[in-house]
Amino acid sequence: MTAGLNIVLTGATGGIGRAFASALVPRAGSLLLAARDDGRLQAMAAGLRRENPALQVSTVAGDLCSVPGRAAVVEAARALPGGPELLVNNAGVGDFAWFANESEADIERVIRTNLLAPVLLTRALLPLMRPGPHAAVVNVGSILGDIGNPGNVAYSTTKYALRGFSEALRRELHGSGIRVQYLAPRATRTALNSAAQDALNAELGNGSDTPDTVARALLALLDGHRAEMHLGWPERFFVRLNRLLPSVVDRALGKRAAVVRRHAATKGGNAG
Repeated sequence: MTAGLNIVLTGATGGIGRAFASALVPRAGSLLLAARDDGRLQAMAAGLRRENPALQVSTVAGDLCSVPGRAAVVEAARALPGGPELLVNNAGVGDFAWFANESEADIERVIRTNLLAPVLLTRALLPLMRPGPHAAVVNVGSILGDIGNPGNVAYSTTKYALRGFSEALRRELHGSGIRVQYLAPRATRTALNSAAQDALNAELGNGSDTPDTVARALLALLDGHRAEMHLGWPERFFVRLNRLLPSVVDRALGKRAAVVRRHAATKGGNAG
């Protein structure tokens, strides 16, 4: 991928977001970072400018679930010379909890943040995006957008929907000069994970990646022009198995449900 791109990155101050930003610096001419915490955004922007003094870094602090928060990102993107070329929808939250015990407010928060916010932001930014060989919308989903896990019902719901959004929009934009891609990390070692989720992963022997691993996968996805990329083994195998023989995965994950429920009962937390 060429350098000098105008890039919009949401969820920029999280563990994966910071890794994405650093990985994208050599490819960016202008980098627009969006997140909720202005102090963390400013500190991050200052660090990136030190890393590359020629880089134009701008920030937007706000809630992408709100109309004003999305409007602020759109206005900042409008100021990018020539318009944005790459949008990375990375902002998201999780909620590791037994579904029957989740509050309506928690379920609504997950759906608004993980699904409605990126869908509506993408719709608002598409008219500003500059078509070209490197123009793309990348939606960051999850392995749980292909494999519905107990303890992650609300989260899996949003990531399945985000994958469907990516697929449908990719087909709608065919021939437009703007690609739509979907990146599905597995469990990733960030502060997003709750202690309960980490304990469950340890007991079940679930693999996990560093944010830098996910960032390298993002670059490979962009360079390879694939529609989707799923991280981890045996996770990639189970994605394929779940599409072909879901009843086999039903039985395998059903046997783990009691263990998941025990960990989820300790404290509802975030899924990576």
